[in-house]
Formats: sequence, C-alpha cells, structure tokens
Amino acid sequence: MFTGLIETVGQVAALRKGHGEWQLSVQSDLPMAEVKLGDSIAVSGACLTVTQMAGRQFTVEVSQESVAKTTFAALQVGAAVNLERALRMGGRLDGHLVQGHVDAVGWLESQQPRGGSMELWFRVPGEIGRYIIPKGSIAIDGISLTVNQVADGEDATRFSINVIPLTQRKTTLGGLAVGGRVNVETDLLGRYVERLLRRGGNCAVKGSDHGITEAFLKERGFA
Repeated sequence: MFTGLIETVGQVAALRKGHGEWQLSVQSDLPMAEVKLGDSIAVSGACLTVTQMAGRQFTVEVSQESVAKTTFAALQVGAAVNLERALRMGGRLDGHLVQGHVDAVGWLESQQPRGGSMELWFRVPGEIGRYIIPKGSIAIDGISLTVNQVADGEDATRFSINVIPLTQRKTTLGGLAVGGRVNVETDLLGRYVERLLRRGGNCAVKGSDHGITEAFLKERGFA
C-alpha cells in the first residue's frame, strides 16, 4: 500500500525484456540502506518487488500482465519514473490509499496555466470512468491528486486536475507533454462501494434487510 506522495524521481538504467517477466533497473537517490530484497516500490504507480540491489540501483521484475496494463511497454532506458516505497504501519498518510494496481492507461489531452498551477485534462477508457468523481482522489503515475471536473462520453471519460508548481518540479508531471500516456489508478473506496452495490442483498447491513443498495445510500444521504 502507498500514499501517492512521490519520494523521488528515478531514471531507468536498464530494461531487459524476455518472453516471461521483464527486468527493470532504476537508478535513484532513495535511501538504499533502508531498502531490502522483497520490498515493494511503486514505479510510476505500479507496485513492483525488489529482486536485486547494487549501489544506487535496484531491480524489479515486471510481469507480462503489468506490461500489458501499464505504460511500461513503451518504457525506454533513460526515462524518468516516479518512486515511492510502501507505506509503513504507523506512518503518516498525507495522500490517499494507493494500491499500486494500475486500472488503465490514460493520456494527457490538454494543459494550460491556471494562476500558478497547471490545469491538466486526461482521457481514460469509459469502463473506469464510473470510479472518477469531482473532488475524489486519483493516482496518476503514482501521484495522489484531486479530481476537479469530470466529463463522461460514450466510450471515454475526461477529467481535470490542478498541479501545483512543487508537484511539477518533484514528479514526472512537469515534463509530461500533450499526448503523453500515464498509469491511472482510481480510488480504492469507490471500487469497494461498487462491489457492495453489486452484491446487494447478499451483503447484510445493520438496519437494512436488503443490504447496501443505491436506494439505501440515497435514503441516508450518501448518493
């Protein structure tokens, strides 16, 4: 589990592609003395396991499923990647709960200055649009951000975020160009709510004979 607060930006030092898992080596200024074999590190939003370490580099393995569902298929040596180590029990949660399980690849549709910040509009496949709501949380390339506006289409959803100058400087968003692809993870809570709604009466809730339904939520002011 992660928070979506990027610790540092690393650089892809090596990428070894195989028929099975890929090996990705990253050079970074993470405190490597605190990193162990088997640790989880979010690399641009994807949770990966450390399998090797050498000096300032660490290596992770990327499954074919992860390659297919993320931007890693187009990753090249020298590319910048956002890095965050897993959240420790008792640590502060300043962003939001991020699993490191990418839902879809989106792309930057437009960007324009808004005061001292930048307003970015992204487009994602429509099937994950139902989890994106105004003022809700979303992770883009592992960065915890707040959704401003949402526009649903027939086969795609567009949403906007504001990126402050600090986030532009300290993450890969500062160098993202229009048309650039990003890893997107929607809010974990939204996915759980949908699961409960789909189960309906199979999910017992105190005070309700029918479980959590849309009507149940509306009656209590949650929908």
